[in-house]
Amino acid sequence: MTTGHVFIGTSLDGFIARRSHDISWLTAYPTLGEDHGFDAHMARMDAVVMGRGTYEAIKDIRPWYYTRQVVVLSGSLLQDDVPAEISDKVEILQASPQEAMDSFAARGWSRVYVDGGAVIQSFLRAGLIADLVISRIPVLIGDGIALFGALDGDVMLDHLETKAFASGLVQSVYRVRR
Repeated sequence: MTTGHVFIGTSLDGFIARRSHDISWLTAYPTLGEDHGFDAHMARMDAVVMGRGTYEAIKDIRPWYYTRQVVVLSGSLLQDDVPAEISDKVEILQASPQEAMDSFAARGWSRVYVDGGAVIQSFLRAGLIADLVISRIPVLIGDGIALFGALDGDVMLDHLETKAFASGLVQSVYRVRR
């Protein structure tokens, strides 16, 4: 069975991006050279799955940010829409969260990094997230795209740890209760 794992930054008021999908408040945040664990997280993953919105926000960043295969869930993008220089690193897939996870399992992938607000929300609703690492950046942006949205029921979490960094970033790790 393939499991989904979240590693994401939010503003203190709970937004992952501005309404325009701008994340400059996050990418420009001074980390003071701290290791927040992203590389270690990625080393444990077989692939990355994200939605069209997240992909559109990062598709032009060079060098390409991800070292693992990226699967973009989209009903509107085609594989031909992916820039040639990353076409071997990005796959477009039209699938529900469960169909995507079944596809990943068939490929032998056991751990997938789930990224992007709508995709995280849909994978949570489908019960496909095992754990979440949420880094809160000490900035209030007032409005934007919320990390969490409507759910069909409560999702109970077990708090595993919280770390505060000198830069002001506070990171919490949660396991989803089964």
